[in-house]
Amino acid sequence: MDQTGSGKSTTINCILSLLNFTKGTIKIFGKEMKPDAYDIKSKIGVVFQDVAVFEELTVYENIDYFCGLYIRDKKIRKQYIEDAIKLVGLEEFKKFYPKKLSGGLLRRLNIACGIAHKPKLIFLDEPTVAVDPQSRNNILDGIKKLREDGATIVYTTHYMEEVEILCDRVIILDKGKILANRNYR
Repeated sequence: MDQTGSGKSTTINCILSLLNFTKGTIKIFGKEMKPDAYDIKSKIGVVFQDVAVFEELTVYENIDYFCGLYIRDKKIRKQYIEDAIKLVGLEEFKKFYPKKLSGGLLRRLNIACGIAHKPKLIFLDEPTVAVDPQSRNNILDGIKKLREDGATIVYTTHYMEEVEILCDRVIILDKGKILANRNYR
């Protein structure tokens, strides 16, 4: 859950060791998270709210680039890219450039780029904001599949119906303070 000014972005950036913090430690997968903890970071996927893809690369090439940061074996990477494309429903758009995609399709591409390397922990920041109903349903179905496949997902949203569909646990933040913490399943 998220409200503007809640501390969500700061929390995520601290967890990812993108921001310094003054107290405590953060452990992921039993290891302390630090800026140079690349072994941990390679198991994390991040999809920020703002779409971040390369305009000069096709859908396939964008996913290949981001997946290639983690997966060197070309045969494995090709399969992972195909899996990501299928997961987000971009099969018909592999050769398209981002400027030719609708907002919903761009959002799906952004998600595919962040999850193609099959991370164990995935941060999804408002993935359905300003998308059409078809893209929204496609994204939610893909997130359910990721969860079923064993990924842990940290999901931020303003939409309570998405919380009810997807979440096992909900935390409501306001100005960095936890207002509610509830398990659903």
